[in-house]
Amino acid sequence: MSVGFIMLAHKNLDRVAQVAGYWAQRDHPVVIHIDARAPRADFDEMTEVLQKFRNIRFVARRPCDWGKFSIVAATLDAAEIMLAQFPDVSHVFLASGSCLPLRPVEDLDAYLAARPDTDFIESVTTEEVTWTVGGLDLERFTLRFPFSWKKHRRLFDAYVNFQRRIGVQRRIPEGVEPHLGSQWWCLTRATLQAILTDPKRSVYDTYFSKVWIPDEAYFQSLVRKHGREIESRSLTLSRFDHQGKPHVFYDDHLQLLQRSDCFVARKIWPRANKLYRRFLADEIKVLARIEPNPRKLDKVFLRANARRTQGRAGLKMQSRFPRRDSWALQKTCAPYSVYEGFSDLFSNFDTWMEKRTGTRVHGHLFHKSAVKFAGNAEIFNGCLSNSAKLRDYNPEAFLTNLIWNTQGEHQTFQFGPADRQEIGRFLASDQNASLYVVTGAWSVPLFHSEMNFQRVRRIAARYQAIEAAHVENLRSEHTRAKVHIWTLAEFVEDPMPILQSIIEQFDPGTSRKLTEVPKMADLTGFGKFVQRLKNEGMNPHLVGDFPLGDIALHKTPSLKPYVVR
Repeated sequence: MSVGFIMLAHKNLDRVAQVAGYWAQRDHPVVIHIDARAPRADFDEMTEVLQKFRNIRFVARRPCDWGKFSIVAATLDAAEIMLAQFPDVSHVFLASGSCLPLRPVEDLDAYLAARPDTDFIESVTTEEVTWTVGGLDLERFTLRFPFSWKKHRRLFDAYVNFQRRIGVQRRIPEGVEPHLGSQWWCLTRATLQAILTDPKRSVYDTYFSKVWIPDEAYFQSLVRKHGREIESRSLTLSRFDHQGKPHVFYDDHLQLLQRSDCFVARKIWPRANKLYRRFLADEIKVLARIEPNPRKLDKVFLRANARRTQGRAGLKMQSRFPRRDSWALQKTCAPYSVYEGFSDLFSNFDTWMEKRTGTRVHGHLFHKSAVKFAGNAEIFNGCLSNSAKLRDYNPEAFLTNLIWNTQGEHQTFQFGPADRQEIGRFLASDQNASLYVVTGAWSVPLFHSEMNFQRVRRIAARYQAIEAAHVENLRSEHTRAKVHIWTLAEFVEDPMPILQSIIEQFDPGTSRKLTEVPKMADLTGFGKFVQRLKNEGMNPHLVGDFPLGDIALHKTPSLKPYVVR
């Protein structure tokens, strides 16, 4: 008893010859069908390489189209040659030109010899199929498909919709219950012979020739009529992504393929030289008693599909962006801090914060004229430019890439109403963001400016409108960031406990008290400035209830910040 192999191929014929020769030199017959569209020169070269093997046959070449019956017809032609010319074959294994044996063929012989009457083919009723992509389950058996889905997509969809509207229902032949499954199977000689010699084969062939993707339905349905013992699974390791496209295995998947204990894997990258050398070597250890278990790899493929569809938290690149409507996925890859108003209130806040926390403290990253990187750098990690034009092309991608490129180092930056505001909603929705906001602090630089007061009033009104909208967004029920808000009056009344609490965010277990604080701007006369704004018709409510006289700093008891969770 031995197993014979049918191979269907259309390209990379050098690899097809390599695998076919591996099986043939171990006394296992191989019948090969090469797509008629494959270059004649490649076909001739392959036949010349394989002509030394007496147990290799070639099938008359057909042009094969995806989703059409031509693939089934080529398989039937090869099966007839296999059964007619190799009477010792007990099982027939269908493989593709991109398949690669993972275990010695002697393992497969022993495995099938212990199960002489078992057909290994994935065969599931249409009601139980969960992996079809394209919205066609039972309809692929009851509608007609004269147009190619790959070549004439619009005609295909339009004709399907037309048939649905007029109620087309093709009659399924009596005795056939539609089943679906993987194209790659291993059938017993008796079952395959029964399918080939069925008196109604011409009826079945005519019917399935108008079924969509019949290579996933023809043998899967007819084996239910003729098989004695069916195991609804394939002995070939093949996995598909969320679009129904097969995963491709490369050299770095070597250990993954070895863990599967499967007999054959598909689809192998044709230039995976390491895989072909390893699995076609003569010294491969025989593992005859080990049950193939591709399910061991399911978690790996599930993670791969999730990574492909959702991306990695905080990684944005030209090939794929995370879904905008996914609140479950973090927007960035690591925590970072945003300080609003602190650089207006303290002249040396950046250097003080770096010294106290060891974090990287940037200036206003979203300044309208340029990106203010730490140290006034023109190029930062990951070749991020300080060009405002480049940043504004996609502010969210700029920030996520900054955090991604600096993993392991906590990033902080300044933000305020004079900056580009497009990033505001993103900051509020990011679970990794911690925002510390002193509202109304933008008024301090205006207080110290020597501009005409009417101009100061107009700028103050504009800044307050911008900051009010920003704060409202931060207080939204959709906010996921950690937000702390103080008015300017609350902050300057007792800043020490607030600065202490900010420092403790970076070292929660510390009990050290601040011995050095940043240098606060001179606020002498600031209360009168606020009152003058009010007198001129502008109410700076975000500044808070600032006293008309000079405020006494470091007063106790301290006021607790307003915290938004």
